[in-house]
Amino acid sequence: MTTTGSAGRASAIRGGAFTLGVEEEFILVDPHTDRPSCHSTEVIAAGHGLGIELQAEFFRCQIETATAVGTHIRDLHDQLCQSRAAAADAAARSGCQLLAVGTAHHHPAPDSISDSSRYRRMVEHFGIGAGLICGAHVHVGVTDREQAVQVSNHLRPWLPTLLALTANSPIAGGIDTGYASWRHIRAGRWPSAGPPPYFRSADEYDAATAAMLDAGIVLDPGMIYWDVRPSDRLPTIEIRISDVPATIAETVTLTTLAHALVITAADAIGRGEPAPVVGQEMLRWACWRAAHDGLAGHGLDLNTSTLVPAVRLIDQLLAHARPVLTELGEYDQVTTSVAAVLAYGNGAVRQRQVLARRGRLADVIADSARRTFEGCIPEPRGTESL
Repeated sequence: MTTTGSAGRASAIRGGAFTLGVEEEFILVDPHTDRPSCHSTEVIAAGHGLGIELQAEFFRCQIETATAVGTHIRDLHDQLCQSRAAAADAAARSGCQLLAVGTAHHHPAPDSISDSSRYRRMVEHFGIGAGLICGAHVHVGVTDREQAVQVSNHLRPWLPTLLALTANSPIAGGIDTGYASWRHIRAGRWPSAGPPPYFRSADEYDAATAAMLDAGIVLDPGMIYWDVRPSDRLPTIEIRISDVPATIAETVTLTTLAHALVITAADAIGRGEPAPVVGQEMLRWACWRAAHDGLAGHGLDLNTSTLVPAVRLIDQLLAHARPVLTELGEYDQVTTSVAAVLAYGNGAVRQRQVLARRGRLADVIADSARRTFEGCIPEPRGTESL
């Protein structure tokens, strides 16, 4: 990145730098039993008929959507709406409901692993790993692999706050786990998951990847599941800390913040500013606290090593990203969206509110299904009773 400031950044974005793409993972459930439904093959086929390319995931009760590449969040907003609506429609046509939740409310069947050679090898080596979990992955274009690694260093301190903001998996296996993001805790079962270490260079990052491959910690580079990483197949930095957000609006907010954080980091790198060196254990503790408390409690301030209200850490993130958000014309929209989440709750808060008010998992699932395509026009077929 050789240009900084408003004019340089506007030119870079118009020229295709800092491109954006989003992947979202979803759970399929049987609307009659509320249990995970292993019909991803049928849903993918139905999606093809609707003009959307859906991807299989580790479990047959999961699918993934992916946007095309854009240069601004406005390029992706309509795509995200259309992909969620079309995926929900494809699920309904296949006798399923689509849920944007980080963990399944009921355990999937033992034989529900997808039939692929890669997934079979993973099961042979690691068992079922993290189990059934769903996240959102934001890809932002970068100049090269060296920049991606340095951007990752700059993003490390903000990972817990992004997790708290998007937490959407308090319930798993029929119970409230006590965590806002049980997905994040489960993801830690993979030996290559969690916040990445601080790497001084791309060579150091590649050496760590090679060591994990040699030791059998991962089977291929795609199994580097760190919460932010250089993509193994695209010229992007991939931010993957988040649960799949409960609503389109929350996915848009996450993507906008991730975009701004990457550009802010690139500016700092261009000025020769080093990333703050946050200790690995301290960062893990902060991610654990974010996964446990979410928005409703406290987070670990990495500057002072003290617990503070989670909302204060969100304010710090917004202040840090404000110059870039303002230049992109997104600051007012993001602050409005974040204020709405703080006022009405993210996915974790809402799931617990519904469970406390109505006392039935069926009501939580119905509400989650409705929120999955909330704001999508047109609404998918077969959802009138949700």
